[in-house]
Amino acid sequence: MPTQPPMTQPFTLPPSTRIAFIGGGNMAGAIIGGLRRRGLPAEQIAVLEPFEAARQALRAQHGVDAQPAAGAFLGGADLVVWAVKPQSFRDAAQAVAPHAGGAPQLSVMAGIRAGAIGGAMGHDRVVRCMPNTPALVGQGMTGLYAAPAVTPADRSLAEAVISTTGEYLWVEREEQLDAVTALSGSGPAYVFYFLEAMQQAGTELGLSPDQARRLAVGTFLGGSALAKDSPEPLATLRERVTSKGGTTHAALTRLEQAGVQGSFVEAMRAACVRAKELGDEFGR
Repeated sequence: MPTQPPMTQPFTLPPSTRIAFIGGGNMAGAIIGGLRRRGLPAEQIAVLEPFEAARQALRAQHGVDAQPAAGAFLGGADLVVWAVKPQSFRDAAQAVAPHAGGAPQLSVMAGIRAGAIGGAMGHDRVVRCMPNTPALVGQGMTGLYAAPAVTPADRSLAEAVISTTGEYLWVEREEQLDAVTALSGSGPAYVFYFLEAMQQAGTELGLSPDQARRLAVGTFLGGSALAKDSPEPLATLRERVTSKGGTTHAALTRLEQAGVQGSFVEAMRAACVRAKELGDEFGR
């Protein structure tokens, strides 16, 4: 069973590890920040980022110098992390392959499949992952998939890098990443959607917007922590809060009458279908 090493464990990357990032936007910045906090020297992190504002942000926040075009500075990388937009991958791969094609590849790109990455880089040691935006604050949830050619050492390296952003789990089949995308990749937006609704309800019931937001966010945090630490089914946890004829029962009854649970499941099915469509569009 996949496990997530606690964030308190010693950093497991060898001190000589060199990592090259193709793309230096938000997700790359989250991973770089995690690596720097774990002690990886800035000079062992190479970044290709065409936009000056993003290069300046990396320098200011993490002390990492990024370059606007591919070159020899990418050579010698132990891992290449792909963090560009899917539509930019083909052009970027042509420029990067001559310099860093031999290293294992870790992709955080949505839609670009392992076979496409391997074909562009000349080998199939590819790990794909689907992180989410809480990685920006070290609370991410990432799903990973390893192509058959990935070695145990490659797998361990990918784990060590992704663990700096939060928790992770491995899936056995690449198509399962579409479900990961629908559930946790898009999931923060669902949380924010419900938080917005809770804040709106709170203000309409007489609380200030700040009070309603604090209550809603604190409730999500506490409920998530309880669910994470408890071995009991989620339904059991819900039932313990729901006394028949009480306030929670009244609220959940209205949600059931409105078909919220079924609609929510269908919404995630739609996200999964769209993830597959993006893979068909960009990932072949």
